[in-house]
Amino acid sequence: MPKTDSFDDNVDRYESWFERNRLAYESELEAIRDLLQPCGRGLEIGVGTGRFAAPLGLRFGVDPSLNMGKVAIRRGIEVTLGIGEKLPFKESSFDVVLMVTTICFLDDVPAVLKEAYRVLKINGHILIGFLDRESPLGKKYEAKKEESDFYRFASFFSADELGLHLREAGFVELSFVQTLFEPTSNIEKRASVKRGCGEGSFVAVRGKRLVYHGHVRADDTLSAPYLIDL
Repeated sequence: MPKTDSFDDNVDRYESWFERNRLAYESELEAIRDLLQPCGRGLEIGVGTGRFAAPLGLRFGVDPSLNMGKVAIRRGIEVTLGIGEKLPFKESSFDVVLMVTTICFLDDVPAVLKEAYRVLKINGHILIGFLDRESPLGKKYEAKKEESDFYRFASFFSADELGLHLREAGFVELSFVQTLFEPTSNIEKRASVKRGCGEGSFVAVRGKRLVYHGHVRADDTLSAPYLIDL
């Protein structure tokens, strides 16, 4: 898949963004921490190099990029090579499922959210961090995405659109926070985190699973041959 190829071939460039934009990265982490409740077993879909799962204390990750996953393993994440549309885990396996700047690269958003719902325990939470398409930064990325190795295949969402997707998947009690209120090049200190959405370019949303929703595949267990090994 071309979406995967761009990440497999550009791991160093991906990693360098976090170093060059450390204050923006730390601001995004704080927004997610604001919504992340104490949890036991956590999974990140689209774990990449583990830049979010590792500092947030999530042990498990799924990603289609072998090269990105190898870096995440060095950060202490147990990574499985796979896609969000078919998670290799049993129903009710996790207390929290995280996705950060992943939603815009998915082939089938409803299918991934359905799978996230399936593998969450009752009262577990999904937590999604994303670039709001309606924000100044989101509009800039949308306008120039054809020039980017990473974002040329991206489909950005507004907060309203993502909220609708989450509700249609069965998630309730949605909570939004936002950060990055100016261009990343202008940031001189870690940005504040505010409730709601509509002002900040980076938005995090949390939803809750209350009841079973969707089809369970009883044979969905973690398959050892797909675990990435250094």
